[in-house]
Amino acid sequence: MIIVFALFLLTLLVITALAIVQTTNLFVAVMLTSIFSLLMASNFFILDAADVALTEAAVGAGITTVIFLAALMLTTEHEKPHLSRRKLNTVVITILASLIIYATFDKPRLGDPDAPVHQHLAPWYLEKTPEYMDFPNVVTAILGSFRGYDTLGEVFVVFAACIGVLFILGVKPPEGSTYNPYRSGLKHHLIPQVVGRLLIPFLVLFGLYVQFHGEYSPGGGFQAGALIASAIILYALLEGEAAALRAVPRSVLLGLVIGGATLYGGVGVVCILMGGNFLEYTVLLDNPVAAQQTGIILIEAGVGMAVCGALLSIFHAFAARPMRV
Repeated sequence: MIIVFALFLLTLLVITALAIVQTTNLFVAVMLTSIFSLLMASNFFILDAADVALTEAAVGAGITTVIFLAALMLTTEHEKPHLSRRKLNTVVITILASLIIYATFDKPRLGDPDAPVHQHLAPWYLEKTPEYMDFPNVVTAILGSFRGYDTLGEVFVVFAACIGVLFILGVKPPEGSTYNPYRSGLKHHLIPQVVGRLLIPFLVLFGLYVQFHGEYSPGGGFQAGALIASAIILYALLEGEAAALRAVPRSVLLGLVIGGATLYGGVGVVCILMGGNFLEYTVLLDNPVAAQQTGIILIEAGVGMAVCGALLSIFHAFAARPMRV
């Protein structure tokens, strides 16, 4: 039954992707992209990748959609006509699709414990995580400790993306622009106001739960930062950008981005100063298991701060721009 439902979702994914390519209405394309992200999140849940599903739902279907809509306010509604190369595009897509379909014939079946990916490092992770960290979420152990360098790189990628967007959109708006409706919010729309006010506290609470319970259930800093940012963006859409900035000023957002990246890197520096390697948490406390848990909690807090601050800074950078007329 699960396989049938998964095939149904994959079929919807293909149909949605084709619709995104075919439409010339950019608003429709953004909405379809959001639907595509929700379908992807559903597929990840079916594949037991709950951490990835949470991130896809919060970032892909939530915040990214809002940022696309904010960007859409700066341009026209319809895609400009361009020279079409349908024959070349068809040939390239056909070749790539054929190669991908051919590659799937050799892949192991879904959930096969004898698959090559489960015979390399996975058994060691499953065996050593309870011994080294004493918590059940192996994904958090891998991302926060075993692959701590890689996650640190991702945090600085988020940091760099935030700075890049702020630099680009910090340019003086062009002539011939008009008022951006994101600044006024949806104060005169009763249903969004009522539903939004009910959702915001639960989004923030769930974000905090995901942040501080990521060692025991799906979640962590990336998902928590995206969830809390989505709650504040929803508040901005309801009450206006000025109200959201009064609640969380730009200086606080930049402090979150810089402070989150600094906290993550600072934990690694402290490890070196205490006689260990970079991000070797076992030197932080006398008990190596408690030290691992403390280190992961600290770096996950840094991840959550950086992601939340970056997403909100990017949203406000788009929302602050006037519309083109």
